[in-house]
Amino acid sequence: MPSERSDALVFFGATGDLAYKKIFPSLQAMTRHGELDMPVIGVAKAGWTVDQLRERARASLTEHGGVDAAAFAKLSARLKYVDGDYQDPATYQKLKEQLNGAKRPLHYLAIPPSLFETVAEGLAQASCTEAARVVVEKPFGRDLASAQELNRILHTYFPESAIFRIDHYLGKEPVLNLVYFRFANPILEPIWNRHYLDCVQITMAESFGVQGRGKFYEEAGAIRDVVQNHMLQLVASIAMEPPAARDAESFRDEKFKVLRTIEALSPESIVRGQFRGYRDEAGVAKDSTVETFAACRFCVHNWRWAGVPFYVRVGKCLPVTSTEVRVVLKKYPQTMLGKSETSWANYLRFRLNPEVVLALSTRVKVPGEQMVGEEVELFAQHQSPDDREPYERLLGDALDGDQTLFTREDAVEAAWRIVDPVLGNSTPLHIYEPNTWGPPDADQALIDGHGPWFNPAAVEPKHC
Repeated sequence: MPSERSDALVFFGATGDLAYKKIFPSLQAMTRHGELDMPVIGVAKAGWTVDQLRERARASLTEHGGVDAAAFAKLSARLKYVDGDYQDPATYQKLKEQLNGAKRPLHYLAIPPSLFETVAEGLAQASCTEAARVVVEKPFGRDLASAQELNRILHTYFPESAIFRIDHYLGKEPVLNLVYFRFANPILEPIWNRHYLDCVQITMAESFGVQGRGKFYEEAGAIRDVVQNHMLQLVASIAMEPPAARDAESFRDEKFKVLRTIEALSPESIVRGQFRGYRDEAGVAKDSTVETFAACRFCVHNWRWAGVPFYVRVGKCLPVTSTEVRVVLKKYPQTMLGKSETSWANYLRFRLNPEVVLALSTRVKVPGEQMVGEEVELFAQHQSPDDREPYERLLGDALDGDQTLFTREDAVEAAWRIVDPVLGNSTPLHIYEPNTWGPPDADQALIDGHGPWFNPAAVEPKHC
């Protein structure tokens, strides 16, 4: 049965950076699309008034997508504000008054995880958690133990069915497109297994550095920032079995089944790197050992994927900004075409950004008398200017009580279990030059026999 829609949206951290960059633009888009017809209550300790919050929202929209006069007028009319300390019970009493009898509020905790318990307890003491839902931002913990503690805290005040652990990556249209393609095309099923696939490669490359977020990155690093969540979710999306039904739990069941079969990383299955110059960034220690690059080999121990390595590579200051998935088929033994032709394998390529591309590599004969060939990609490029931004989609789903694109408790803990052994300085750190593809060890130590890495291009080829 469909869940009842929330009848109020409360977001803690209303004056913060996340609200400025993501939440206000999403709220305006939802208003424009007729998906936000409820009070929107911001909570923060800034000494502000509601008029100042409205001005903050206008400034946010001016910088991030533009102000839609009609939609902003409606949003402004719905905006309310509670100013107060999160540790002061009076703050939650003022919030209860602003809720004005709302029966199913959605509380969005756009605040540091260290404040989750304080805010959840304050909401409970003010009777603001009954029939309510709560959205919490990543990072959900720093390791397995802290994630388990956060789950314990939230479950003290909310049932699992009311907890929405948001990862904006899961709301991206290209990621949803990848999952759809996986199950909508029966032609894939006969080959989507260990008998035909050699390996899967996933590269998330960024051509820029930490962009002034050195202090944050010192506390996170590439493994915590994107491998534990974004990348493992991509692995699960590629490797999962078809869900038994079209409901959130069936979908999340299959992703969890994949994660629990992945072997925990060891020093032999990861290479960490740091771009030269990172230690000169503001907020970064001069002797920092935090990784800005990580290459991992994941082994999925189940019937379909046994023996098919999943190679994941993420990094900053690489040559391009792009995220690609390549599913590489095994080389087929044959003698008719000669030895040089047997060293090549077909692959499927999914480019998730900056544009959405689906490509199939093939080999065709070049003109002439000799039976020699060349590689050609057959590809389709999809551009949809009306795609919803991830936060708009995910906030709408949370208001509807749809948990399909949110991470479940067991999946979060399973992902931390996988990366836990290699967090911190348990493995060597290799310095690499900016505008390169990271440390050479990532190729030599990890991918030998299944390589080389496929490096995304800056611009898509123009042939087809």
